[in-house]
Amino acid sequence: MRVLAVIAAVVFLFGPPTALTAYALLAPTNTACLPGGNTVGPIGALPTQLTASTTGGAVVRLDQVQLGHAATIITTGSTTEGVGQDGVLVALMAALTESHLRMLANPGAYPDSTTYPHDGTGQDHDSLGLFQMRPAAGWGTVAQLMDPGYQAAAFFGGPAGPNHGSPRGLLDIPDWQRLPKGAAAQAVEVSAFPDRYAQYEPVARAILERLTASPDATDAKHDGASTVSSRIVFPLPTGTWTRTHGFGMRTHPVTGVRSLHAGTDYAAPAGTPVLALADGVVAYAAPDPRAGNLLVIDHTLAGPDGPQHMASAYSHLSDGSTVVSEGDVVTAGSRVAQVGSTGQSTGPHLHLQIHPGGFDAAPTDPEPWLAAHSPTDLDGSAVLAVAGSCSTGATS
Repeated sequence: MRVLAVIAAVVFLFGPPTALTAYALLAPTNTACLPGGNTVGPIGALPTQLTASTTGGAVVRLDQVQLGHAATIITTGSTTEGVGQDGVLVALMAALTESHLRMLANPGAYPDSTTYPHDGTGQDHDSLGLFQMRPAAGWGTVAQLMDPGYQAAAFFGGPAGPNHGSPRGLLDIPDWQRLPKGAAAQAVEVSAFPDRYAQYEPVARAILERLTASPDATDAKHDGASTVSSRIVFPLPTGTWTRTHGFGMRTHPVTGVRSLHAGTDYAAPAGTPVLALADGVVAYAAPDPRAGNLLVIDHTLAGPDGPQHMASAYSHLSDGSTVVSEGDVVTAGSRVAQVGSTGQSTGPHLHLQIHPGGFDAAPTDPEPWLAAHSPTDLDGSAVLAVAGSCSTGATS
């Protein structure tokens, strides 16, 4: 029934029946390829809660929103060359210590920080977010630091980091791997209380083990759950696109038939990176006669009334450019494909569709949806490599 529903949805959106293969959520099997075999498994189904204890025996209880932030840290670390499990553990320890894995606004120092999605407020100097990074120290702007993915990338640093070594991220610390993990976290955070981080190592390990637990080899299907994401990224890099056609009824430029244009078209040069709108799981990646090369990603978004399921669809992708497969876990802002002109298309562009409730539900106009979710704009240098792949090279 699930397959039939998806085929029916594609018929409705793109026209007559197409040669779609089965649409199923398969258990992720890829791991990030990192030096020395120090791999980090893909994020599986996100638990609703997790309980673990510090080295001193204090009980730490984390909800799904906090675990969603942990998943963002893990997936960012898994796509950053040189991080590995040890680096991910250091980052989790730091975020647990600094914010208890919550995105914290700071209304005293930056009143506008409360206008961005956040989980609470803090008042430590001008610190913001998961890692309590300070704009005054050069970590980034308020808008950047209220983005969990940006904070994770900044914490890891290195050649691909947004701060280019100043302030120093973990990869900018010489021989950080030789340091105790608590000391490595302190080397990045430069806290007045350097001994706090080590106590959270067993909690960090519990998070990493639970969120990347290998699925049972006998299980044929993923259970449909995905990482809860609080971050939305515009699906094309800044300055690369021009909006050409909106959502609504129109005469199709190729077929001449009046039909629903179920998304928004953004013209961009062929080869422009197409970015994952949010953290999620690839639900479909295959050619379609009308949509060309089609990619569908399932997402679970954090919201004021609890997690909400939705799907994003990307059409007319360039041949051979899709670097993810069904079941792969992707991170918001990671490159998943490139702009093309495949299928029924008159020129290179991205056709974006948004489906609240999932791809077999009715589409909605992407433009007001995006406006309501305040997407982050990434320039070319901030585009992440795709999760679950070994790609660490150019993003276009």
